[in-house]
Amino acid sequence: MIKKKAGAKKPTAAPLRGSAPLRGSFGDHDFDAVRELARIASEFDLAEVETDPSGRIRVARRVERGGAVAAPVASAPAPGLSLMPAPAAAEKKDESAAMITSPFVGTFYRSPSPEAASFVDVGQTIRKGQVVCIVEAMKLMNEIESDLDGKVLDVLVKNGAHVEYGQPLFRIEKS
Repeated sequence: MIKKKAGAKKPTAAPLRGSAPLRGSFGDHDFDAVRELARIASEFDLAEVETDPSGRIRVARRVERGGAVAAPVASAPAPGLSLMPAPAAAEKKDESAAMITSPFVGTFYRSPSPEAASFVDVGQTIRKGQVVCIVEAMKLMNEIESDLDGKVLDVLVKNGAHVEYGQPLFRIEKS
C-alpha cells in the first residue's frame, strides 16, 4: 500500500494544445533537453539516443545498406550535449573496400589469447574462411571468419572492446 504524505502535491502538467511547445520539466523529463536531443539525433542521422539517471548519453548512428555503419557507438555526458561529427575516414565511400561485421553482440578479441599474436594485422592479405578475430558472447569464444579474399585496410575495434550486432570490425580491400 502506498502512503501519501499530508499536504504533498501531485505533479501536474499543462494540457497539450495544438502545436504549443512544451517548456520546463515534468517528472524526470526536461522537455527542452529532449527537444535538443531530438534536433541532434536528426542532424547527425542517429538511430538511437539513450540516457541514464547518472546523466550519460549513449548514441548510435544509422546502419547504411550493405552493412556499413557510419560511425561506432559513442557515449558522452549529458550536460554539454555536444556531439562531434563522425571522422571523415568513416564516412568516405570506397567502392573496392568491404566490411567484416560482427554477427552478434559480444567482446572483440584480435588473438586467441593475451600473449598470442593477432589473427590478422593491417596490410595482411586474407582468404575467405580465414579466422580474423574472436567475439565472445555468453561465455563462448566464437571464431569470426572472413567471407571474402582481400587485404586488411583497418582494424576498426580495439582489442577487448564491446561490439554490437552488425558493427564493422575490419575494413577490407577486395581482391
